Amino acid sequence: MAVFVVTGGAGFIGSNIVDALVRRGEQVRVFDNFASGRRENLVSVLGHAELIEGDLRDAEAVRRAINGAEVVIHQGALPSVQRSIEDPRATNAVNVDGTLNVLLAAREAKVRRVVVASSSSVYGDTPTLPKVESMPMDPRSPYAVSKAATEHYALAWAAAYNLPAIALRYFNVYGPRQNPDSDYAAVIPRFVTRMLRGVAPVIYGDGLQSRDFTFVDDVVQANLLAAGAPPDVSGAFNIAVGDRHTLLDLIAALNQLLGTQLVPEHAPARAGEVRHSQAGIERAGKQLGFEPRFSLAEGLERTVAYYREQHS
Repeated sequence: MAVFVVTGGAGFIGSNIVDALVRRGEQVRVFDNFASGRRENLVSVLGHAELIEGDLRDAEAVRRAINGAEVVIHQGALPSVQRSIEDPRATNAVNVDGTLNVLLAAREAKVRRVVVASSSSVYGDTPTLPKVESMPMDPRSPYAVSKAATEHYALAWAAAYNLPAIALRYFNVYGPRQNPDSDYAAVIPRFVTRMLRGVAPVIYGDGLQSRDFTFVDDVVQANLLAAGAPPDVSGAFNIAVGDRHTLLDLIAALNQLLGTQLVPEHAPARAGEVRHSQAGIERAGKQLGFEPRFSLAEGLERTVAYYREQHS
């Protein structure tokens, strides 16, 4: 039985990956410092997964967590473009130095595969759509720079140390367990939780900015496929649906789901944010066998059901 280490395994995406690995019968080790991860996200796997509490910036703690592992799925990070603009040093320390600690420990432990979480933000704000992996990176925020560095480090490890590595560029992931309460919360949990209370959602900008919204179960699928990919498969892969919707479209869909007629409030646009984002996912389909299963309508239905239950 393979030992899987999931860094950031108590977080939104990480805990969903942990659940899937446990359901599959794998031996799972969670590494998290609970800065943004939540203990309640691990309730369903208590007794089935090992928890090591530690910080990515602590090289020795990371080494202990990865010792004896076969696969590392590196989800741990400080998320949010806005947070990185306010505190770029912290973003760099966790996302870049932390990734280096993970890769050093993975090399020492002789793991057979590392999968790292990257982001669509590495593409910047080029008007060309869809974004494809052959396009140059053009990061426009410290967060995007940190994710570009994460990718470069992982793929350099593949070349320099023969450690198979895959970077998954996530596009606007949403779904159950995403924290709506942080100052840096993503748009869908913020919209859903406000609208469930009958409060108008707030849009930063005109609402015509568009995103390729990706349901978390599709991201979990991509990580499991990457973890099991043949050793000669490496590189960066877009993980998304391959479609895009404006924020005004999103609010219309939520109004329909909730039976409301809430009109959004508008606030000034935020610095560092990309205007339009859409992925080409052919490479992930051909090399990983990735195929998104959830449309925005299906994903929103499951997401609304989750937050409705949380607020009941």
